[in-house]
Amino acid sequence: MNSDDNPVAICSDHAGYELKEFILDWLTAKNIEFTNFGTYSPDSCDYADFVHPLAEAIEDGESTLGIAICGSGQGVCMTANKHQDIRGALCWNTDIAKLARQHNNANVLCLPARFVTKEDAIAIVEVFFNTPFEGGRHQTRIDKMPI
Repeated sequence: MNSDDNPVAICSDHAGYELKEFILDWLTAKNIEFTNFGTYSPDSCDYADFVHPLAEAIEDGESTLGIAICGSGQGVCMTANKHQDIRGALCWNTDIAKLARQHNNANVLCLPARFVTKEDAIAIVEVFFNTPFEGGRHQTRIDKMPI
């Protein structure tokens, strides 16, 4: 994994719960540390209750990268991006994940649980974790993001 020793931050709502649990099993098998911000069941819940603590953990330096999952990926992505230091990217394939890291230095991977298979999700996570930011002209653009 292309990160420091900080645990990966991960969360989901009810629609992303099953995929999150699958990814947690994969992270455990790969000996990748993580902090699970919930939800802890498939019962209906509000994604913002879990995304805000995940984003704060990244902003505070407790985690470097995060994964947020909901049905479409849109709600978790919009919520994460409300935080000044978060660059959440909605990724549904490995090409998007690679570019999100290379060009945008994305630090939160937002997954659409209803639109990716478990196997595709793992491939997306691997690419997201292992693709470095290119910097250069891309850093100039990122520097213009905050308002």
